Amino acid sequence: MTSTAATHPWRLIVETAPRPGAWNMAIDRAMMEAAGVGAVPPTLRFYQWQPAAVSLGKGQAVAVVDATRCAADGVEVVRRPTGGWAIFHTDELTYSVAAHADEAVVAGPLLEAYKHLSAGLIAGLRLLGLEADLAPPLPSGEKAGLMACFEVPYSNEITVGGLKLMGSAQARSQRRLMQHGSLPLRGDVGRAADYLVFPEAAAREALRERLRAHATTASAAAGHDITYDAGVAAMVRGFSTQLGITCASGDLTAEELARAAEIVTNEPLVLAPAAVS
Repeated sequence: MTSTAATHPWRLIVETAPRPGAWNMAIDRAMMEAAGVGAVPPTLRFYQWQPAAVSLGKGQAVAVVDATRCAADGVEVVRRPTGGWAIFHTDELTYSVAAHADEAVVAGPLLEAYKHLSAGLIAGLRLLGLEADLAPPLPSGEKAGLMACFEVPYSNEITVGGLKLMGSAQARSQRRLMQHGSLPLRGDVGRAADYLVFPEAAAREALRERLRAHATTASAAAGHDITYDAGVAAMVRGFSTQLGITCASGDLTAEELARAAEIVTNEPLVLAPAAVS
């Protein structure tokens, strides 16, 4: 257990029904705002996506997305409040943490908080039988020209057998902190290439092969299917034991849901809506 153990219960929210991407991102922001001012306890949330979505980092250009292909396949395109590159969300477990930046588990510089939370994630993955660890520093220049989050394992990201397993990012504002991340459970990690723009087909296939060469899913790494429920149960145990967190099941407040609805209505989170069948 880390020495930064929490002294009060955290709120645990386990979403049983998937939500659209814009709502997922808006809820993460609403939680960050509420937890950051003490209106709700520090929160650990798990959720899924429906329809499938491509999320772009806060500063990533929309032009990288093949909006026509996304619309044809019913894939939504949304903007994350955190940085990084494109992620294709389907068949996955997504987590988010929201807290005041002085909360014991996440206090300190961004990287220190990131590593503390990663320790909880790694503990959960190991309960699933996955020999997860943090990636070593990325060689200089490796990030140049990247489009997709899972293209390479960045420094201190979670890997198994040298392959990227989880991508996470953190946002801070006015002493409020939110970190969220994606754990692909199953499927082809190269699918993200289908929804990005390339000058030629060969470039698309090259990205697809890079993704397959550098990333994996929980089920592929384990050698058997890992479900959302099993992943959540392991992650909760990992966070609790590694970080000294006591989790108390809870729900989003009416105020958080109202704030999320306001964000969805008033801010351009949806960059390309999924086609309506």
